[in-house]
Amino acid sequence: MEIPITQSKAWQNLQNDLGEKSFYEENDRFSYLAILKTTPVGNYLYCPYGPVANDKVAFKSALKDLKELATKNQAFFIRIEPYDEAFEKAIPKNTKKSKDLNPKETWIIDLKGKDEDLKAKLPSRLLRYHRQAEKKGITIETSHNPSDIHYLLDLQKALAKKKGINTFSEKYLQTELAQPFSTLYLLKYRDPEEKNEEQKAVAAGLVFDDKKTRYNLQGAQNEIGRSLHATGILTIQLILDAKEKGLKTFDFWGIAPEGASKNHPWAGFTAFKKTFAGTEVRHAGTYDVILNSPKYHFYQLIRRINRLKRKIK
Repeated sequence: MEIPITQSKAWQNLQNDLGEKSFYEENDRFSYLAILKTTPVGNYLYCPYGPVANDKVAFKSALKDLKELATKNQAFFIRIEPYDEAFEKAIPKNTKKSKDLNPKETWIIDLKGKDEDLKAKLPSRLLRYHRQAEKKGITIETSHNPSDIHYLLDLQKALAKKKGINTFSEKYLQTELAQPFSTLYLLKYRDPEEKNEEQKAVAAGLVFDDKKTRYNLQGAQNEIGRSLHATGILTIQLILDAKEKGLKTFDFWGIAPEGASKNHPWAGFTAFKKTFAGTEVRHAGTYDVILNSPKYHFYQLIRRINRLKRKIK
């Protein structure tokens, strides 16, 4: 029974620090972390990449347990994201497919084996850029200081403004970086010909580590970083460090579905990630287990109205 970081006690500690109410259950058959969410209509439970179970029978037992928990907390539905794709067939009939919150497909690199075996899986072009980085005025630093999250956030905000997407709040990202499993990577650059110029962060990445896996959750670069191939250089460092730390896998955290068009929002990211020799892994996706149908459909109606209002604005 593989428990992803989003279904761990460590993730529950993050939720506690964020002020969320959550419930954790673990036995030899199944495990889940359920976060209590509130809406104007009522409460619901959310299990990010969960519940986790040994088999389909145990998965159904986990759902039964979650339903009892939902009743106690007056929740009108349970949002689940089974980590094992096989459990998709065990999802009950009173369930509605929701927009995937966490990626349904991801790209995984196996870090086990010798160092030379791992380097053979990495793009030779990016390895060359990584080796030449210092000569070009590039350094890579790590931080666990929540106040340093502004480097990542500043880069994300510039990208978000350009592409019209949203970012997490600074407080949220600071809380993430404050967790023991979190590390912020900063790629800084100074033109070698400009001796008096200070190094500036041109790319940043936030990774989470559990006992087995490094999850490459967030990253951003600016135009200077793009010209330096900063994301590629930084990704090589993330992978090499994960290997040195003794981790077994590197999770790129999301790719576009197989057969997706070139216009898919993740098309570019996916093409980049697949230059690394890895394996596609699929999860079951996001589903809502409906416990109170009138409330649930009213909730969905309100959401559609709010989305329409935002489009009009």
